[in-house]
Amino acid sequence: MEYKKVNQNINNIVNDQVRKLAQLFPAVVKDGEVDFEALREELGQFNEVNNEKYELTWAGKKNAKKIAQEDIVGRTLKFIPEDSKDADTTENLYIEGDNLEVLKLLRQNYYGAIKMIYIDPPYNTGSDLLYNDKFSMTKEASDMAEGAIQENGERFYINKNSDNRFHANWLNLVYPRLLLSKDLLCDNGVVFISIDNHEIDNLLKICDEIFGQNNRVGCIANVNNPKGRSDEKNIATAHEYLVVYQKSDTILYGFEPEEKVLKRYNKEDELGRFRYIDLRKTGDSDKREDRPNMFYYFLYNKNTNDFYPTFDDTIPSGYIQIKPKKDDESDGRWRVGIDTALKRLGFLVPNYMAVKKRWTVMEKDYLSEDDRVKATSAWTFKDVNSERGTEQFTELGFVKEDFLRPKPVGTIMRAITLATKKDDIVLDFFSGSGTTAQSLFMANIQDAANRKFILIQTNEEDNNITDIGKKRIHRAGEKIKSEHPDADIDIGFKVFRTADTNIKWNSIMDMGQVNVNQLEYTPDLVDFMPGANDIDIVYELMLRQRDVALSETLEHLSDIGNRTYLYASSYLVCLETQITEELVGKLAELDPLPIKFIFRDSAFKDDIALKDETFRRLKALIEKNAGTNKPTYTVEFI
Repeated sequence: MEYKKVNQNINNIVNDQVRKLAQLFPAVVKDGEVDFEALREELGQFNEVNNEKYELTWAGKKNAKKIAQEDIVGRTLKFIPEDSKDADTTENLYIEGDNLEVLKLLRQNYYGAIKMIYIDPPYNTGSDLLYNDKFSMTKEASDMAEGAIQENGERFYINKNSDNRFHANWLNLVYPRLLLSKDLLCDNGVVFISIDNHEIDNLLKICDEIFGQNNRVGCIANVNNPKGRSDEKNIATAHEYLVVYQKSDTILYGFEPEEKVLKRYNKEDELGRFRYIDLRKTGDSDKREDRPNMFYYFLYNKNTNDFYPTFDDTIPSGYIQIKPKKDDESDGRWRVGIDTALKRLGFLVPNYMAVKKRWTVMEKDYLSEDDRVKATSAWTFKDVNSERGTEQFTELGFVKEDFLRPKPVGTIMRAITLATKKDDIVLDFFSGSGTTAQSLFMANIQDAANRKFILIQTNEEDNNITDIGKKRIHRAGEKIKSEHPDADIDIGFKVFRTADTNIKWNSIMDMGQVNVNQLEYTPDLVDFMPGANDIDIVYELMLRQRDVALSETLEHLSDIGNRTYLYASSYLVCLETQITEELVGKLAELDPLPIKFIFRDSAFKDDIALKDETFRRLKALIEKNAGTNKPTYTVEFI
């Protein structure tokens, strides 16, 4: 009998992509390798004229893509209960660590699970602190790729605009992280990115490449400083940008209408609030000759209320003919063709304009199903003002110097409101002071939803920013809860931190750290690193499971064994050093039955016969307990 091992790999992007390619084009993948010539033929490209094509490139781009695809080896996430809040019940996560590393660690668990991503990356102003992601390159390779004169080897560095790699440095930071984040988005997911004029052009180009130009939803001018920046010489910049891309097909839900909007939608019927708008086209291309097929007549009988469109200019007795006339009495056109007009006829009404002394056709324009209005490409709301961000931060007991220029809650809350509902997950992997968490709390209060957040932040030089972020989330949650005591809202968060692996994935002889004579007395040294605890081991094993949230409950099954755990009511992790008949019997009685059992190989002392007999017995007992049912489960080993 062959027994499956827990997969050590997490970020296996290349294998995943090859598998997808094989599904689309079976003929191009042979023995796990891609035949690129065959792929070109499948795509109708039989003769390549030259190798030049339109694309954005920079020094280090290939390496940035390589870094994104590399597996994460020897690293895990360690649960920090003492920093967490309501850890047993919360579905929110706060993760401390390099966001590139964390995104890789989360790839299995949250593949295609994130509805919205919001990030506020460094703007590349010439004084930004950037991550040094050249750890996979030799100094010589970096020098050749980017023309570097010297490297200081620091994890963080100031990206000065005098650096000849100024834009390349920033692109090498952002590009691999966006590549990874795309995999985490669900098919109708959407990403919002705050940026200013320093890198807006490059950001749009790399997002076009990663997400596809057709998936660019918009570029919002976020007016966060209406007076403009006083230190700018000629034109005072009054806005930043909010770049919006979708994974494939998203729907933005719109905003709650302001009072001035509600005043326009001042009528109501059984379908909701509406206003009347003229069916005649106004503005550009409003002449008959511009769209001849959109010039036709409406006939209306006041006595019978008969009303319909037609191309026939004959006027039956008792009918009024209505055509799209411009103010100068020349022929205009309607906004829609006659087929669409017939479909919408129930929403069209004839209207006599007494001032202009002529008839026209009006259309009922309804607010959306939940009375929301479409977002525009310019946000001039007071709650997106950057000064509000600092005020909201200091209102929680911080001083301004603790974190400069935090994002206002209004900006992120509006994005959350537009893109998410109900139980959606929001990811922010440049989480800074934690504004995204506070914004999500407020959005949940507003529409009684249960959105969850995943925040990722790296501690920066001389600035314990993760402590600030955790304190802000805690204080903001408590403040919101006190203001809305009856609200059922999750204000907790589980804290994780990147750490070295707890598991000896390689053979004991490869480790070179353990005295073989001690194995009988210290069995944990066979499988685990010194100092590893069971909880950390279970979470590390869960990082290798697809579609398993780290916010799920972890139960200690003390009635079964001292070191047996059940995760998410579905994954049984047995870390016992010895598998007894009594233990097997108890496992077989679990109801509901776990979908996966994970055991230690060392618990069977390399006795294949014992392992075979144990799992034949487990299978028999499970089938006996299940009766006529046919339970399905898998078994893996570490």
